[in-house]
Amino acid sequence: MSTVDDLVREWTAQLLDSGNIAALIAGLVALFLVLSRNTWPLLRNVVTIAHEGGHAVIALLSGRKLNGIRLHSDTSGLTLSTGKPTGPGMVFTLLAGYPAVSLLGLGGAWLVTADLARMMLWACIALLVAMLLAIRNAYGVLSIVVTGGVIFAVSWFATPAWQALCCALFSWFLLFGGLRPIAELRRKRSAGRASQSDADQLARLTGLPAGAWLAIWFLVGLATLAVGARWLLLMPQV
Repeated sequence: MSTVDDLVREWTAQLLDSGNIAALIAGLVALFLVLSRNTWPLLRNVVTIAHEGGHAVIALLSGRKLNGIRLHSDTSGLTLSTGKPTGPGMVFTLLAGYPAVSLLGLGGAWLVTADLARMMLWACIALLVAMLLAIRNAYGVLSIVVTGGVIFAVSWFATPAWQALCCALFSWFLLFGGLRPIAELRRKRSAGRASQSDADQLARLTGLPAGAWLAIWFLVGLATLAVGARWLLLMPQV
């Protein structure tokens, strides 16, 4: 227990020494956006984009054929790929969605800490353009275009300090936002409303219970949040 207390004291001292309270405020704002019933239903679309993008990337890397991505107004999504219905390729494709959100947040945190906020913005735009080519419904196109438009506006019009702060906020949002859908899926499964979820499909393919996959995803999310938070709180002062 003393080790945890020592780490908390060390990180608090480092934060106060850096004087970068703006990073902490960005984290609190992001947490509010994720927890709020008013903002989450809309902003969850961004999490869905990252989630389905994770499925798509791993499907391609595992040799599957990507047939398309659909994003829906209820913030659900669907990535369709063709290939062997069993085996590592299918397992990794199903596995990738939930961790992709947290890992993107972690990557963003690293770029912000390395003072590469502008690179992060343009990398996000490039990924969204690539994803747009695979979108197969109108709402999906709208979601990608609106998200990309906001990121482009920040990259083009904001000052470097504001770019860094916006990227920190976005990274925080993905780190926190990667956890809430896992909790939501757990509640849906408890109510018997998610028999075709990624976790349930993985359970049928691997024999490992769906609850175990939820636990793995949640632990990955917590780990990335811990590392990403440390990086963001020690980012260059804005």
